[in-house]
Amino acid sequence: MIHARISGTGSYLPGAPVTNDDLVARGIETSDEWIATRTGIRARHFAAEGQSASDLAEVASRRAIEAAGASGDDIDLIIVATSTPDFIFPSTAALLQSRLGIRNDGAAFDVQAVCSGFAYALSIAEKFIRSGSHQRALVVGAEVFSRILDWSDRGTCVLFGDGAGAVVLEAADQPGVLATALHADGLHHKILAVPGAISSGKVLGDPFLRMDGQAVFKFAVRVLGDVASEVLDAAGMSVDQIDWLIPHQANIRIIQSTAKRVGIPLEKVIATVGAHGNTSAASIPLALDAAIRDGRIVRGQNIVLEGVGGGFTWGAALIAY
Repeated sequence: MIHARISGTGSYLPGAPVTNDDLVARGIETSDEWIATRTGIRARHFAAEGQSASDLAEVASRRAIEAAGASGDDIDLIIVATSTPDFIFPSTAALLQSRLGIRNDGAAFDVQAVCSGFAYALSIAEKFIRSGSHQRALVVGAEVFSRILDWSDRGTCVLFGDGAGAVVLEAADQPGVLATALHADGLHHKILAVPGAISSGKVLGDPFLRMDGQAVFKFAVRVLGDVASEVLDAAGMSVDQIDWLIPHQANIRIIQSTAKRVGIPLEKVIATVGAHGNTSAASIPLALDAAIRDGRIVRGQNIVLEGVGGGFTWGAALIAY
C-alpha cells in the first residue's frame, strides 16, 4: 500500500516583526493590552511593497525541499493554498513552479479555502500520492493579507499578518497521513468575507476583509472540535494517542477553547499566533515548521492539524510524523 508522509517542512515570515505598539504608532486606535488580552497576538509580519504571495512561498518551499533532502525536479505536484494570489491567473502555484526552476511538467494549481486552505491542500495532495499518480508533492500556504485589510477597522486589521509555510509530502511504505476530513457550509459565507470583485478594471463591492468576530468564534470552536474527533474516529485512535494539536492560528482564545473541546491539554497544543497573528492558509504550516525546528515535534509522534476559514470551510488531518 502507498502512503503519504511529510519528509520536509519550511516557513518564511517577511520583514521585521510589527508589534502592537508599532500599530499604535501608525495611528491605529488600539493598544497592546487590548490586542493581546483578546487575541494573544503580540506581533505580525507584513510583506514589503511589491512582495507577493509567490515570493513568500518560494522561500518557504526552498527550505522545505532542502529539509526533505530533495531537489526541485523531484517535485511532481505543487498545490498552493492562498486567498491572496499574485494574479487572477496564472495560479500562484504555476508562478512558484517557475520560480523554483522545476521543468518536469508536473501538475500545479491553487486551492482557495481561506484559513482552511492548507488542510484542504494537504488532503488533496495525499490522495494524489496514494493513487500512485504522483510521487512527491509540495504543499504550500502563502498569504499577503495586509493587502486586503481596512486599516480604519481595528477589529480586523490588528489580527492578520503575512507569511508562508510549506511541506514536502512523498510516497512511502510507512503510514504518514492517517486520516483527513474536509467540510464546508456556504450558508455562513457572510460572517467572514472580502465581498468585492473586479469587473472592467473597476472594483465592485467591498475589497476589504469583513468579519463578524463573535459569530466566527462560536462557529470555529464548534467545528474545530468536531473535525478533530472525526479524524481520530476515522483512524481508530483516541485523543490520548495524540502528541500535538496544531490548530489554525487565529486567536489564542479559539485555540484554548478548541483544545478544551477536543480534550487535549494545553501543553500539547502548538500556538504561534502571538508571533505572527492570523496568516490564514499559512498559519498551520508555519506552526508545524516552528515546532519541528525547535525540537518539540519529533519523528514517531501523532499530530492533528486543523483549520477553519471563510466559506465557511473547515478541515483536519491526522498525521503520523
